Amino acid sequence: MAKSRESNALWFIAGAALGATVALLYAPYAGSETRSRIASTAREGREKLNEYGADVYDRGRELFDRGRGIADEAAGIFERGKRLVEG
Repeated sequence: MAKSRESNALWFIAGAALGATVALLYAPYAGSETRSRIASTAREGREKLNEYGADVYDRGRELFDRGRGIADEAAGIFERGKRLVEG
């Protein structure tokens, strides 16, 4: 079973290398332009990821604050009920 996985992994790597080679041979742009396009796309992706991360953080902070408010309110209700029961 382990041999089969190693064989599959080797074929996968060989196929990926062959595919990358063919893609470079038939690329519609020069190497420098291709690298520039890749860098630009990576930069845009990083910016969008940062924006999304900031949005998720803000939303999480908002939910945390709301949850804390609810917990504080529940603690207050509990304390009032406790005082009523005690006397």
